[in-house]
Amino acid sequence: MYDLQAAIAPAGVLGDGAVPLAQGLELLPLPDGPGEARPAEWSTRGPVALVDAEYFGGVGTQRAEVWDQGHLVLGPLVRGHGDPPPDVSPISLALRRLGAVRGEHLDEFDAVGLGRHRDTSRWVTSAD
Repeated sequence: MYDLQAAIAPAGVLGDGAVPLAQGLELLPLPDGPGEARPAEWSTRGPVALVDAEYFGGVGTQRAEVWDQGHLVLGPLVRGHGDPPPDVSPISLALRRLGAVRGEHLDEFDAVGLGRHRDTSRWVTSAD
């Protein structure tokens, strides 16, 4: 099982509680979902992606959107349970908008290290 609800942005944008990722990005876990997020406010300091992914046995959903300068600039992008796989996942597209590059990795999701923890709660404890 993989479950993630988080905000992702360049280092220094999200403030306290953010966990470093690769490529100069940080992740702020949102264990109660995106309702607690303040993307318009955060994005005045730099672009912010809100991401949500839930997978079990390779089947699941992804959602992503990007905010910049207080405005929604990408998405929301959604890949549902029965949707055909896109060429690029919603989260990878959002990470591209933040400047992430795939390089030799499978995708941007992998390149920034989002596979490091399989549950939002594990990201919370890694921030402590």
